[in-house]
Amino acid sequence: SLPGPRSSANDQAGSICEQALQFRRLAARPLLKPSALGPASSNEFKPSMTPAQERAQHARVVDWQQTAVSRSPFVKFMLQHMDKCGCKVDNEKFFVVRHCDENVGGGFDEQASKHGGVVLCSNHLRDFKHTEQTLTHELIHAYDHCRAYVDWSNCVHHACSEIRAASLSGDCKWWQEVQRGHFKFKGQGSECVRRRATLSVSMNPACQAPGQAAEAVDKAFKRCYADTAPFDRVP
Repeated sequence: SLPGPRSSANDQAGSICEQALQFRRLAARPLLKPSALGPASSNEFKPSMTPAQERAQHARVVDWQQTAVSRSPFVKFMLQHMDKCGCKVDNEKFFVVRHCDENVGGGFDEQASKHGGVVLCSNHLRDFKHTEQTLTHELIHAYDHCRAYVDWSNCVHHACSEIRAASLSGDCKWWQEVQRGHFKFKGQGSECVRRRATLSVSMNPACQAPGQAAEAVDKAFKRCYADTAPFDRVP
């Protein structure tokens, strides 16, 4: 089921936090919840690098992350709204840049701190724009984790946050889909959100039975696709 709000000491009457999805946390999800990120498929991520190239790439991604946190309107907006919901984060601890074996750009780690944490995969991020989009995507998950009781091992709960992240982060912008070879004048955005949310949920070890991820996305789609918090509408 998809349900209403986690209370916060910082909530004001009528605040966006009081319009939250309500989830019940029953169990923890895997340490890194990978997301289906980036405008390309996994085989287009960076190939293996030498140790020197890894160090240089790590430094670049740290710089991109710090620049995004200080200058990106979307990243700053998400962090501000987490703060409003009572989840102010320590940037030094909340964001982690590391090598990832998973073929993803990043993930949300709910166990990293009180408010979780965002992992950026230095060996899979191509440039600043890719890093910014990955941060925005993962911050949608962090925001949902902040405002609601989320059971990340519940496929429908996970699907809801993935639907919102795919819709609100820019993952499914028209030009992104054209680059992936998906071209439609009508319904392209919602189809993209469904496809990418299903792919992400299927990476969850609790949701890998045949058809389980797609079924979870179907159950969550109508309500969660319409939920644009903390934005007034899809950016």
